[in-house]
Amino acid sequence: MIRLACQIAASLLIASPALADCGGGFQSFVKGLKAEAVAKGHDTSAVNAFFKGVSQDAKVLRADRAQGVFQKPFIDFSRHLISQNRIDRGRAMAQKYDAVFDRIDAEYGISRGVLLAFWAFETDYGAFQGDFNTRNALVTLAHDCRRPELFRPQIFAALELYEQGGFDPARTTGAWAGEIGMVQMLPRDILENGVDADGDGKVSLKSSAPDALMSGAKMLSGLGWQAGQPWLQEVVVPDALDWSLSGPARSLTVSEWQGMGVRPRAGDLPSGEMQASLILPQGHKGPAFLAYPNFNVYFEWNQSFVYVLTAAYFATRLEGAQVYDAGRPAQGLSGQQMKQLQSKLQARGHDVGKIDGILGAGTRAAVQAEQVRLGLPADAWPTAELLNRL
Repeated sequence: MIRLACQIAASLLIASPALADCGGGFQSFVKGLKAEAVAKGHDTSAVNAFFKGVSQDAKVLRADRAQGVFQKPFIDFSRHLISQNRIDRGRAMAQKYDAVFDRIDAEYGISRGVLLAFWAFETDYGAFQGDFNTRNALVTLAHDCRRPELFRPQIFAALELYEQGGFDPARTTGAWAGEIGMVQMLPRDILENGVDADGDGKVSLKSSAPDALMSGAKMLSGLGWQAGQPWLQEVVVPDALDWSLSGPARSLTVSEWQGMGVRPRAGDLPSGEMQASLILPQGHKGPAFLAYPNFNVYFEWNQSFVYVLTAAYFATRLEGAQVYDAGRPAQGLSGQQMKQLQSKLQARGHDVGKIDGILGAGTRAAVQAEQVRLGLPADAWPTAELLNRL
């Protein structure tokens, strides 16, 4: 759960030599962290105890650089993550913790499917929470110069949790990126949103499902979740539509989409004045969804488009939605072809970010712009035809 919100918050901090510091000798780096912690007001003995035995974890760096699963298109990715077993277990968990989900709905207005989907994808309902030493992972990633602005503040948050008695630097484990517990929250998020939902006097995100679920709900609420509002709905689109209007960066009212022939595949659409974006993850011949304002909050939890869409869709499945109509999307590009496409788009002046073969938001926007220029269906789905035309 490497959240965009963390990166935004970090970017707003006043730049300082200490915050920007990364790389160099690992022990010298740790020495700098300890000095900064003391300068921030932490007790020297607590700082020494927290950092005692800290080590660099090469496995963390390998995991950070090996996220090839996000290269999969939505249909493949969602089928990979969503199994009948996960659906059945999700519904069983909804029943087991019915009172907790009722409380979440009453206090935060977040449907149970939303939290269940995160719980399933992050840790398989708590079964696999990660075995990386959290302190070592955070220090390793802060030392690495890819995203120190994200991870360095989390070290001091973990130190604060340690001082409060809620973190054991030698034994606390979690995901490779420093997230902890059943719904995988970073230390700063735990400090700000941790909830003792089971009333035992402590926040236990690793062992208490009520604590983890309520804490996740509080965080989503703080990120802007609109209580009681929808997030995603499968729709049927007409053959003749201005596909350049699709994509998460553009929104129209539900009434405007209806006026162009967009209709729900099942049930009813929400209020006609609600804003919605038309999401075509694999082009105009594949699945189609209307994404409502709450969908944008998902990107504060995870930045991957394919993960976000799959989590949002799975939440609807857990609440009774049918399996999406996969349609017959045009053949996509291989990972190597996608890198070639990104290079060509970059050469034309588009900001696609890293050349990584992943169809992220920047690449989708660039693809759509070039489709418009070339007179192709502007659905942001890259094909061999577009690659050849470029």
